[in-house]
Amino acid sequence: LVDNEMEDVIHQLEHRISRLEGVLHLEKKITASGGKIFATNGKKADFHTTLKKCKEAGGSIATPRSSGENDAILYFVKKFNTYAYLGIKESLIPSKFQFLDGTQLNYTNWHLNEPSGKGEE
Repeated sequence: LVDNEMEDVIHQLEHRISRLEGVLHLEKKITASGGKIFATNGKKADFHTTLKKCKEAGGSIATPRSSGENDAILYFVKKFNTYAYLGIKESLIPSKFQFLDGTQLNYTNWHLNEPSGKGEE
């Protein structure tokens, strides 16, 4: 009996998650790529607020690791006509970049001569 009750609870949760994902897809605030779900609230914020909101939502700031994931982020940039912060920072070596946890990038798709900011991109 316990197994059947657990299966019912799991089924109900899966149904609720599916409905929520459907609503977010309709509002164009969620997309997926590479086994990851990318989401936005559509609001502009500074980098530190973005980090905080991502963490509060149980996720992390976007870190594209493939062209598909990059396209998922670009989807939001185009949809909301704005920029997107990434979980990437400049390393101690000028013009070299790494993930926020210090690991090396395994994918980049910079425009020619980018990034070109002074630590503010």
